[in-house]
Amino acid sequence: MRLITQTYLDELTYDVIGAAIEVHKTLGSGLLESVYQKCLEEELKYRNINFQSEKSISVIYRDKELNVDFRCDFFIENCLVVELKSVNEMSSIFEAQLLTYMKLLKSPKGILINFNCFNIFKEGQKTFVNEYFKLLPKN
Repeated sequence: MRLITQTYLDELTYDVIGAAIEVHKTLGSGLLESVYQKCLEEELKYRNINFQSEKSISVIYRDKELNVDFRCDFFIENCLVVELKSVNEMSSIFEAQLLTYMKLLKSPKGILINFNCFNIFKEGQKTFVNEYFKLLPKN
């Protein structure tokens, strides 16, 4: 198993955003989120990036696992949460959703990607880190 470091996560983030850019470059904007998700799955496979799609997220409350249907779009290399959107305007609720998924999965980093934009890199993605990231070794 690979040691997760801040540098590794930064490189992985770069690779995933690159995959999203390739999908966006091929398809453009204006499609449903589900279309982008399927295409990003193919692009991640092509790039040999390990991921789980529609990863179920457990919620433990008072030492009991609750039957809730939380799913993140992608959980990459067991350390990076990726949420996809295809919306006209990003909302703070999407950021809150991503941060919650990161916390529940104990994931140090997450990316929110909106395919309904002109340029993924400049305006279509936002990266988040949490307290788990700060605990990771740098290299």
